[in-house]
Amino acid sequence: MNNRLLLGLFTALFISATASAQKFSKADVSPADIASYPTSYKEANKNVRIIYSRPNLTSPKTGEKRSLADLAPVGKVWRTGANEAPEITFYQDVVFGGKAVKAGTYALFTIPGEGEWTVILNTNLNQWGAYFYDSAADVVRVQASASSDSSSLEQFSIAYKNSGKGVELVMGWDTTRVSLPISW
Repeated sequence: MNNRLLLGLFTALFISATASAQKFSKADVSPADIASYPTSYKEANKNVRIIYSRPNLTSPKTGEKRSLADLAPVGKVWRTGANEAPEITFYQDVVFGGKAVKAGTYALFTIPGEGEWTVILNTNLNQWGAYFYDSAADVVRVQASASSDSSSLEQFSIAYKNSGKGVELVMGWDTTRVSLPISW
C-alpha cells in the first residue's frame, strides 16, 4: 500500500512539475490569417488559399502610427505581410494576372509602386521576410492595379471579390487597395 501511495505521489509531482515548466509564448502582434476562396467555411473544395500574417500600421511597441511607405517601401521587394512570406496555394491550374500558373504552393511577394504593384510567385517556401528572396526562383511576375480607398485598414488584409470566371485577389492596407484577377 505504501509503495502505491508513494508511486502515486511521485507521478502527481512529476506531472505537475512538467506542466508548470512549459513556457508559452505571448500572442503574436502580427497574427497569422488564412484567406481562402470560396470564402464559406461550409465549402471544403477550395480553389485558392493564402496563409499570411497581418501587420498593423500602429507600432505595437511604441503606439506610433507608421506610414505604409515605411513598412512596404515603394520599389523594393516586400514579404506581403509580416513574419514569413505568405504562401499561396492553387488547388488547380490558374491564370494569375493573365499568366498561366500550375497548381501548387508558392511564396507570395510584392513590389509596391505608385499606380501598380508587381506581384511575384516564387518557389522558395518558408522564407522569413524577404531577406533571402531570390528572383531566380520566380515562377511569374505580374502587374496589379493599385488604387486608393476612402476607408483605412489598420491591419494588412487579403480578400477575394467575385468576378466572371474567377476572383479578384484584393490586398489592402491603410487606404491602398491592390487588385489582381485569378481565373480557373
